[in-house]
Formats: sequence, structure tokens, C-alpha cells
Amino acid sequence: MKALTLPALLPALVLGGLLAGAVWHDVRARRIPNQLVLWGALAGLALQATLTPGAGLYAEPFGSLGLLSSASGLAIGLLLLLPMYALGAMGAGDVKLMAMVGAFLGPEEIVGAALFSMMAGGVLSIVAALWQGSLRKVLGNTRVLLVNSALRAMGGDGAHIAAPAAPSGKLAYAIAIATGTVIYLVLVRTSGWSVLL
Repeated sequence: MKALTLPALLPALVLGGLLAGAVWHDVRARRIPNQLVLWGALAGLALQATLTPGAGLYAEPFGSLGLLSSASGLAIGLLLLLPMYALGAMGAGDVKLMAMVGAFLGPEEIVGAALFSMMAGGVLSIVAALWQGSLRKVLGNTRVLLVNSALRAMGGDGAHIAAPAAPSGKLAYAIAIATGTVIYLVLVRTSGWSVLL
């Protein structure tokens, strides 16, 4: 692994600052401002469009993937979390934040970042449920969701997942997105590991 050069440090600082801002707003107000996500997505698109071509802003050799790849990453980031929004499991701001991250990472690395973000979200959910004393309710909702889905699938209706009738609480999911993204990028940067290898 090479040391980060100034051009390679810029995208990391910009994305890190945007993720920190999203976490701050989400923890404080349970809301991620649209302006933060919009300007962040534009910054990701601009960096990918203007820097010297390469393997990605967080990969070796450092360089941009181009505007089309950045826009593809944005779209994939949006589509990956959209089902969770449709189920009421997360807010629209969380979905848009993942799309913003996709503008920085491109179409391949956003898949890994989203996967790690979902794993971080699972851990965060368990920690929050333990903290709030609602672990039994969370596990009950999960059981009902899985059993109903399995029964529908066995009945020939196809698996259908519906949000539980009594949600167990809201999380500041920007924490999970930031944590998962950072862990994934550290793995990519330090070992060259990728979820799509």
C-alpha cells in the first residue's frame, strides 16, 4: 500500500467530511439534509469527472473512474437501499446518502460499501435494542417477518416481505452507512480486497 498523496487525500477528506456531517445531523435531528446529500453527490461526480483516470478514488492506481461510472455508482447506491425504504426500515435520507457515496465510489465499490453498511446497521440495531431494552421486540418482529415470508413462499405466493405492524424504533442509520463505508474502504486501500473479486 502506498502512502496517500495530496490528490488521493482530497476525495477521502471530502467524503469523510460529508459522512461526518450526515452522522451529526442524523443523530441530532434524525434527518439528513437534502442539501448535504446533493452537494456531496455533485462533489463525487465532479471529482470522478475531473481527476486523472485510474482505478478509482480509493484504489490503486489512484484516479477517477469517469462521470459515467460515478453516475452509475450513484444509481446503484440508490437502488440497493430503496427496498429497505419501501419496507419502512430506513428513511429516504439514508437511501440518498448511500447514493451520494456511490458517486464517490463508482458502480463496483458501492456494492461492497452497501454490504458493509448493512452489516454495520445490523450490529447497530442489536446494540440499540439492547440499550433500549427492546431486543425481544426486535427479534419478535424479525421472526414474524421471516416466518410470514417463508409461509407465503411455500404456498406458491412467492416470498413477500412486509414491514412489521409495530416497529421497534428508529436508528440514525447514517452511523451504519459511514461505518460500513469506512471499514470497506480501509480494506480496499490496505489490502486491495474487494467484494466483487
